[in-house]
Amino acid sequence: MLMARVVIDIETIGQSIDSFDEVQKEYLFKFAESDAKRIEVIQNLSLYPTTAQVIAIGMLNPDTNRGKVLFQADEKLDYFSADGLIQFYSGNEKEILEIFWQDIARYEQFVTFNGRGFDCPFLMLRSAILQIKPSRNLMPYRYDATIHCDLLEQFTFYGTLRKFNLDFYCKAFGIESPKSHGVTGLDLKRMFEEKRFKEIAEYNLWDLKATAELFRRWDKFLNV
Repeated sequence: MLMARVVIDIETIGQSIDSFDEVQKEYLFKFAESDAKRIEVIQNLSLYPTTAQVIAIGMLNPDTNRGKVLFQADEKLDYFSADGLIQFYSGNEKEILEIFWQDIARYEQFVTFNGRGFDCPFLMLRSAILQIKPSRNLMPYRYDATIHCDLLEQFTFYGTLRKFNLDFYCKAFGIESPKSHGVTGLDLKRMFEEKRFKEIAEYNLWDLKATAELFRRWDKFLNV
């Protein structure tokens, strides 16, 4: 019987630097000795659950191509993609995290790209900050891909080879890159401020589809 499995991917943005008190700012800018370094610190706020928020969580079944994108918006939205395979559902950060934990509990295996290094610990700690208890451990034993298949770990053979980003692996495998649509992670904060919530959800779906196709290649040719 086919294992129930799902690809997951998140989008995050850093909180406004003005939301931190002076002690926090001093800590954040401790080693920022130039304006360029200060800008870099602000850009990197999106990487940490203590300085950022989740604005989209995508889930895609690589076997059925059905899935769901949960995303933040300033209004309640609930609609499907043109082909009827993807549900788009909006809520605040706490609401989308709660729905994610309900949904992820149903799957035996979850697939990510750099999920161990980013998505999974981010989701768990961000949930704890918002007083949400995860329904499962997203950081299981590292060397067993049957529960969590992190494709970056698999393609580097757990650090033996050099790491490349999702765009690079997609191009190497002849798969359409999410970046081909003209949006990158650096655009997300501006898009969020401009209330382009549906576009952010679509961007998340592009990441999901690319990761799902990379997983199919890994499953067919490297899962031995």
